[in-house]
Amino acid sequence: MEISEPEIHVRKSVEMLYDSLRNGDNETVSKLLAIDLEWWFHGPPNCKHMMRMLTGESSDLEFMFEPRNITVIDDRVIVEGWDGSEAYWVHVWTVQDGLITQFREYFNTWITVRDMRIGSKSVWDRIKQIKPTVWQSEPREHLRRSLPGLLLAI
Repeated sequence: MEISEPEIHVRKSVEMLYDSLRNGDNETVSKLLAIDLEWWFHGPPNCKHMMRMLTGESSDLEFMFEPRNITVIDDRVIVEGWDGSEAYWVHVWTVQDGLITQFREYFNTWITVRDMRIGSKSVWDRIKQIKPTVWQSEPREHLRRSLPGLLLAI
């Protein structure tokens, strides 16, 4: 599948964020994030690692996010990673005009993303219609354990 020019720019914004966090470049991080960044988290309360990094609550890299899979769907960038058998994470970033406006952090949670955009059908037809899965967490044999699952509708 070919990536469009806007999707390339969306992906670059998120890749730049991870690079800047890894290098401690807080100035670039602040330029990439909207002042009113919308954040949502699902996972164990002690695993809000990225938000602690973004807010400056954690000055050191208590958890190293190493993206292993990056997928772009329109203005959203889905980043997936894991660290050994104990930590599996998915980040979903929304980028508008080069600025990250929304961040969803899932820790130790399997994610399925479905395209729920609507056409001209009635609401009842849309409810009955099965929407296509556009992305799904990659199962990793090394985890060898059950994780809760969530459906993210875009």
